[in-house]
Amino acid sequence: QVQLVESGGGVVQAGDSLRLSCEASGSFLWSHTMTWFRQAPGKEREIVGGISWSGGTTFYADTVKGRFIISRDINKNTMYLQMNSLKSEDSARYYCAGTTRSTFATSDMHYWGKGTLVTVSS
Repeated sequence: QVQLVESGGGVVQAGDSLRLSCEASGSFLWSHTMTWFRQAPGKEREIVGGISWSGGTTFYADTVKGRFIISRDINKNTMYLQMNSLKSEDSARYYCAGTTRSTFATSDMHYWGKGTLVTVSS
């Protein structure tokens, strides 16, 4: 059974950087489009960005473009989210998800991790 496990969350100050990891079981990243989502208390889940199964395409939400970078290490079956210049509004639980489809849409995700909490204090 496929498992996605996020890690790397924590409490940081505004302006700091943080790197999240999403480790997948098996050779998952080769065949799945992977996406980062986040959900703040009282708000809907929103997309942060994603990377295609080939690794050739990345997508970022406007709110994080230029500050966050998504990458992956196929050999480690791990996707990363490098978050720079963090703002208080970036505080949320961050989830990784995967799908066999060429899409970053929430409704098309087949597998989800349980999330890791990021808190940015101003």
